[in-house]
Amino acid sequence: QVQLLESGGGLVQPGGSLRLPCAASGFTFSTSWMSWVRQAPGKGLEWVPGINPGGENTYYGDPVKGRFTISRDNAKNTLNLQMTSMKSENTAVYYCSKDGTRAWDVEVWGQGTLVTVSS
Repeated sequence: QVQLLESGGGLVQPGGSLRLPCAASGFTFSTSWMSWVRQAPGKGLEWVPGINPGGENTYYGDPVKGRFTISRDNAKNTLNLQMTSMKSENTAVYYCSKDGTRAWDVEVWGQGTLVTVSS
């Protein structure tokens, strides 16, 4: 059974940083495309960054490019999202996603972790 367990969410001040890990199990992590998606309260699901199986190629949407960094450790079956220069509009539930043929082709996602950006 595929399991994706996000953690690391919480309260962060504008301009601050936060790191979200995702522990993956139940599938061959090292051959899977992965990504992060998010959902703000009352809004739809949005893409955040994606990463290819080997980790050498990453993909970012314009709103987060240069501030968010996605990475993976295939030896530890872990996906990470490093967020810097946080803004209020980044407040959302962040979900770790196992993807299909490429990043953001969501097949399975985790339970989510809430990130709140506020003073």
